[in-house]
Amino acid sequence: MSFLRRLAQLIPDLAPLRESRDFRILWWAGSIFYLGQMLSYVAVPWLVYQLTESNLAVGLVGLAELVPMIFFGLYGGALADHGDRRKILVVTELLQLIFTAALAVNALLPEPSLVAIYVLSALLSAAGSAQRPAREALVPRTVTHQQLPAAMSLASLGTHIGLLLGPSLGGLLLVWKGSGWCFAIDAFGLLLATVLFSRLREYPHTTDTEPPSIGSIGRGVRYALGRRDLLGTYVVDIAAMFFALPVALFPALAHEVFKQPQVLGLLYTAEVVGSLIATATSGWTARINHHGRVIVLAAAAYGGFVALASVSHSLWLVLVCLGLSGAADMISALFRQIIWNQTIPDTMRGRLAGLEMLSYSVGPYGGQVRAGITADLWTVRGAMASGGLACIVGVGITAVWLRDFWSYDTRTNEYAVAERSAREATA
Repeated sequence: MSFLRRLAQLIPDLAPLRESRDFRILWWAGSIFYLGQMLSYVAVPWLVYQLTESNLAVGLVGLAELVPMIFFGLYGGALADHGDRRKILVVTELLQLIFTAALAVNALLPEPSLVAIYVLSALLSAAGSAQRPAREALVPRTVTHQQLPAAMSLASLGTHIGLLLGPSLGGLLLVWKGSGWCFAIDAFGLLLATVLFSRLREYPHTTDTEPPSIGSIGRGVRYALGRRDLLGTYVVDIAAMFFALPVALFPALAHEVFKQPQVLGLLYTAEVVGSLIATATSGWTARINHHGRVIVLAAAAYGGFVALASVSHSLWLVLVCLGLSGAADMISALFRQIIWNQTIPDTMRGRLAGLEMLSYSVGPYGGQVRAGITADLWTVRGAMASGGLACIVGVGITAVWLRDFWSYDTRTNEYAVAERSAREATA
């Protein structure tokens, strides 16, 4: 019985889903959104490669998405701190629906347009980047302050179900019906999510706001840089992704190291499975107060497992190490999200969500370049091992440099205490 109780404590608290109608709406809309997005995620590069047979052409899709993501991520954050967040969600979801439907129509043409794919991918990136800060800023308004750790775990669980199932379903659809059907089903999911978002109640801003501008964005940046505890969450994430992210090396690992091209899908899936398991057993996170230390240790473990995978000669041991690295990265991400949502005031939440999105992107993009160059100059295993060890060193230096981040305690941190008091007063 004691074992069963302990096992039950690992399961995320379902109270946010039971008690908050609007959190349920956000959860279902987000889960549907990510599942559909993964169908398009595999369909776009497949269609581009079918049209061009060029890896460079496939890579240019990422470049087409990057620039609008940076601009509209920052602008969307400032807009979320000023405008009606529900309306932002509905409008940007409708735009994504229109652009995805256009991708479906283009894919079903006898000769799909390559230019249209690039343009529509850029427009989708713009709309999605403008939407995300509003969506993330709304979550803390739908649950109590104490329920935020559970809400972050549940939201991540819904996302990772989509990340795990979406690519597999997309691959089957590509073989069975073609890319057009992937985009069409994604568009249908976006329609459902739009309807769900429209049913959210209004969450008016509780203080005076300022219209989106370079000045308002700059104030958000200065706020983030002025808080050393917050700055640590960004620096650790960038360091871990820049140094240790192994995804760009998976094709070479499958083809050159293990001589088994068919295992490429397993390499991509291993980290997602590890992340999903970590999320599904994250009930313990609500009982932790020293979030900064957990983030540092989890990020260091991420680098350690990647380095261990690089020296493993058994494919199954490599998959286990990658799964553990995904779990460690997920734990780090969960506690970063808890710090953000428990300490950032509502007046800044949109802009800081925009900055958070950039930190999510800068590290992985740079990490793929670093890994590729290192592998070409050295070896695939050398690139993974050096990156994993550099990650451990990088997050260690961050912990020493930003002592406020390492010693963060949600019970005593001035920003967490202030936000908790403000929410209790509002309630």
